[in-house]
Amino acid sequence: MIDTAIPTAPLTVVDRMRQHVESWQTAKDHRAIFLECYSMMTGNMLAALDRGEFEDPVWVRDLLHHFADYYFNALTAYDTQTEDTPTIWRMTFDSRERAGVHVLQHLILGVNAHINYDLVFVIYDILHADWASLPPQTAQSRYRDHGHVNQIIFDTIDCVQREVVARYSPQMDMIDRMLLRLDEWLLERLIWRWREQVWRDAVQLMACTELEAPQVRQIVEARAVRRGRAILFESGLFGLRHIF
Repeated sequence: MIDTAIPTAPLTVVDRMRQHVESWQTAKDHRAIFLECYSMMTGNMLAALDRGEFEDPVWVRDLLHHFADYYFNALTAYDTQTEDTPTIWRMTFDSRERAGVHVLQHLILGVNAHINYDLVFVIYDILHADWASLPPQTAQSRYRDHGHVNQIIFDTIDCVQREVVARYSPQMDMIDRMLLRLDEWLLERLIWRWREQVWRDAVQLMACTELEAPQVRQIVEARAVRRGRAILFESGLFGLRHIF
């Protein structure tokens, strides 16, 4: 018998994210908070690629999809309780079951894990094979594309506040209005600092020998974990310095 069923088109990365978000929202699983914001950011990145905003859209698109793979790989490892679940992602996902964790903490925990941990290794994976032979102008072009992502993140922040944060914490909308652009500016500065560190870490990792690389990876992981604990206030008010 001939199968006449119409093949199902593969899910786009944004569709895959939104399926998880809808399921988690129904289950009141707070992992939906970060992933909904991440799906908005990913959609805006894809739109920016379509508008031709990047100097090298091929490498940016590859990085975007590889970046998403890191998130879903961590999620699968966590859900299947495998031992190779990254410590920072286990901490981040475990926070959904903790009472008293604010929507902003859930959001920033996810941002911390995905930027300060995943992104270092994503950039390394995409660039390391050719990095040593790249002309300086091409390496600078990669860095400028990395920097342009910051602007897309900043342009997404207001939408995240209106459509995600305010839904979980309506009082945050009033606070946002009172602070005018101060809270956005502070968050933008934080993300900019994190992403600059990420680029430096990735470049350092690409310059390492095989013997040196594990130490750099350990430093990256330890820094992300310290920031995660600070975001959860596990290290007290003095520990907040680790966020920056």
